[in-house]
Amino acid sequence: MKKKTKRILIGGLTALFLIGAACAGTFYYYLFYPQFHPSKTAYIYIDKDDTPDSIYNKVKKQGHPKSFSGFLWMAKWRDYNSNIHTGCYAIRPEESVYHVFSRLYRGYQEPINLTISNVRTLDRLARSVGKQLMIDSTEIAAIMNDSLFQKKMGYTKETMASLFIPETYQVYWNMSVQDFFDRMKKEHEKFWNQERLAKATSIGMTPEEVSTLASIVEEETNNNEEKPMVAGLYINRLNKGMPLQADPTIKFALQDFALRRITNEHLNVKSPYNTYLNAGLPPGPIRIPSTIGIDAVLNYTKHNYIYMCAKEDFSGTHNFASNYTDHMKNARKYWNALNERKIFK
Repeated sequence: MKKKTKRILIGGLTALFLIGAACAGTFYYYLFYPQFHPSKTAYIYIDKDDTPDSIYNKVKKQGHPKSFSGFLWMAKWRDYNSNIHTGCYAIRPEESVYHVFSRLYRGYQEPINLTISNVRTLDRLARSVGKQLMIDSTEIAAIMNDSLFQKKMGYTKETMASLFIPETYQVYWNMSVQDFFDRMKKEHEKFWNQERLAKATSIGMTPEEVSTLASIVEEETNNNEEKPMVAGLYINRLNKGMPLQADPTIKFALQDFALRRITNEHLNVKSPYNTYLNAGLPPGPIRIPSTIGIDAVLNYTKHNYIYMCAKEDFSGTHNFASNYTDHMKNARKYWNALNERKIFK
């Protein structure tokens, strides 16, 4: 009798052990065993309009889980419905449900690369940023065009473009519009260090004026080696009290960036950006200048040129001259090349 009872007890304990082992194995499989199998690190973006179901669909679509049951168990147990965090989240190959779910539940985001390009207008910048972040482009544009905000940041509508330093920054995808502008201001102050400020002062310009001249230089040439030469020419003109006579400012005044040939009719446009009619720099940048363009102004080439004309080979570079006679010779070469190609506007 005792032997039979002992066997029953041992059998029961064995059964309990096997059941426990099976439960532990199941628990481990669904929560800690590698379930996600994207071909490479995948990213899901959770915005303020997402629901638990839409998030589950994103996770399944990007993560290719072998089993999704453990994720649903965790979501129910931890009440994920009440703990949704917006942002960009990574799903790496061979990750477990526990690691992926914990990342989303705790809001452990992955930073993204935000690229600020040297675009021509602030509206284009707003659209570009809106495509890269959760912020709507209309919200960015509204803030940028708000006069009180501009004043608070230390800019005007015309100089606002000089706030932005074209570069790629690591940020969080769900950053607020205020966080975005705070970051841009921080990067602006970081770029305009004591060395650059000292160089700007030495040529009698503020950072905003340097950015304005740099924007004109960059519209004149894509050749980085030539940019300090062009900057030096315009600084010579400024120092002599001559109008800049920069064709790109006419295109900006007309808001017609496709113009390839500037005529006398174009030169009569009434605008503070018309540097043929107005002496000195225009009110602000005609595009967001690159760091190369800004540094080209700060480190301009010293020479005696005050005229330039695009080369007749359409290489994107220029012929320079220190007197009007030589300049007109260069200009006629370019005009003839335009006529040969039937470029009249």
